[in-house]
Amino acid sequence: MSREESTRKAIHRLLRGQQLGVLSTAGAEGPYASLVAFAISDDDRRLFFVTPRTTRKFANISTDTRVALLVNNSLNRPEDFHQAAAVTALGRAATIQPPELDGVRDRYLAKHPHLEEFAYSPSCAFVAIRVERYVLVERFQNVTEFRIENELDCPH
Repeated sequence: MSREESTRKAIHRLLRGQQLGVLSTAGAEGPYASLVAFAISDDDRRLFFVTPRTTRKFANISTDTRVALLVNNSLNRPEDFHQAAAVTALGRAATIQPPELDGVRDRYLAKHPHLEEFAYSPSCAFVAIRVERYVLVERFQNVTEFRIENELDCPH
């Protein structure tokens, strides 16, 4: 297996194995981080989360679409320094509109069925992050970057 395949599989496993990530946005007051429950597309190119439209993260995304989502599998133990992994997804965020909304909501609720009321709240928005690249950190200092070639960026 090539290094690229190995990296892709590690990212895929990590994103599917975790429920929560730390979303980083930027606004007029500077950087801001929030804990979000997320889901992921089958091809690993997009991540989805729900947020009330009144939050700072939503306001920040409305003015600067650049975001980062950090997902890790640490257990807060000393062994994590050598065993834990973290992936940062860097990309652009945008709200999801119908008709795509129903499919994304179904995907999200398949992973987070306990958040159904939140996911259907009219005061909330679904947001998609179109991932441009992933940065995977394993065994404390082993860093690998993987660029996503979005279909819009690929010549046909």
